[in-house]
Amino acid sequence: MSISGKPQVQSSLSHRVIKGSFWILALRITNRGLGVIRTIILARLLLPEHFGVVGIAMLTISVLETFSQPGLGAALVQKKGRIENYLDTAWTVSVIRCLLIFSILYIISPYVAQFFDSPEAKFVIPVLGISVIIAGFRNIGVINFQKELDFRRQYIYEFSITLANLAVAIPAAYILKSVWALVLGAMAGSIARFIMSYVLHPYRPRLRLEKKKFVDLLSFGKWVFGSSMLFFLITQGDDIFLGKMLGVATLGIYQMAYMISNLPTTEITRVISHVTCPAYSQLQDDPHRFSDAYLKVLQLICLITLPLAAGIFILSDIFTTIFLGSNWLPIIPIINVLVWAGLTRAILDTTVPVFNAAGKPKLHTKWQLIGFIILALSIFPLAIIWGIVGISCSVLLSNLISATGACYDARTILRFGALRFINIITLPLINTFIMMLTIYLVRTKLHYSYLFIFIICVVIVSCIYT
Repeated sequence: MSISGKPQVQSSLSHRVIKGSFWILALRITNRGLGVIRTIILARLLLPEHFGVVGIAMLTISVLETFSQPGLGAALVQKKGRIENYLDTAWTVSVIRCLLIFSILYIISPYVAQFFDSPEAKFVIPVLGISVIIAGFRNIGVINFQKELDFRRQYIYEFSITLANLAVAIPAAYILKSVWALVLGAMAGSIARFIMSYVLHPYRPRLRLEKKKFVDLLSFGKWVFGSSMLFFLITQGDDIFLGKMLGVATLGIYQMAYMISNLPTTEITRVISHVTCPAYSQLQDDPHRFSDAYLKVLQLICLITLPLAAGIFILSDIFTTIFLGSNWLPIIPIINVLVWAGLTRAILDTTVPVFNAAGKPKLHTKWQLIGFIILALSIFPLAIIWGIVGISCSVLLSNLISATGACYDARTILRFGALRFINIITLPLINTFIMMLTIYLVRTKLHYSYLFIFIICVVIVSCIYT
């Protein structure tokens, strides 16, 4: 047994990472499973323009939240040692910020509605803005769930939000058949988040702002803010452009396609990154273990996300016809492009915990900036040539270049050779090719209903790939 106790510490960390991964995976599967059910039911009950109006409202809220985000939450997770002395300051900043955001939302809502030519948005935006105030007052103590890898309570916390949204939105859609069903569901989720934050964590925040502690957190958070701002411009800039140029209904179709195509790949990455971010922070002083941990995470993500992306690509028409209905058929070519954009985004996201743990969040900001420039330069000419599919191609190009550059920087930090990287992705690529060939053969040989073909493809491919 080591005198330093290092093996015991490493074993404890590994155990907590594995246990945390289980709970986060369970959370994502549960949440996204219910989310898919919610989306399918609501897509049958509501129209694309209803989703478009809420999309405009959420887009407006996201603009203000992103451009006022000091990154204090990420700074708290990354910070070594106990953080209790910083919580009141961070909570006070959150309260002030959210009250200001709501005030601005209330003032600008008529102008946003006019800009997008969506009269309903004038009323939807301020109502959804109330959820911003509720979010500002939630218990900041829940940040310890992530920092301490206590993802069992994180599971309960997040699941209550999804359940509340589902329980309210679906009955409301049956009754109202309007955009307000989506609004009521979102509000119910916000209220559940507020209540459960105080039920699950004993910390009770107080209004207290200490300048020294705020500046200390901000020194790290400023780079997170820069990355968040650029991430918003990359992921939401296409929505702004499309909503203005092509209208609310088209925006609703595009956002649905984006959600379906990105859901499996990006959610898997978020599950793992949610655990690896605090874990990497504890490995930053051990370069060899840090490098091995990242490569194992990357391999796991490739093994899962590559076949998922390929499956969505080859079965997008069947899925849309079965589950969403004829109103949503225009999303099929959009999904077929955005699914690969989601895959590259998933790979890009694996580098974020590496940069943060290594104390170099500015590298993520750099590649987000490059991605935004590519998106800004390409979105208009590609939209002119191919319309809404061209906008999707612009997103794919932006993500692809950013992911390539970020992976190169991560490799430089962790000091592993290109051959190890190639070895990591070779097996997932081979498996994915076999899977796509299998689906193609099944589709061409079977001449039954779409539902039967879909079930057969999922079962056969799952068995083969496993």
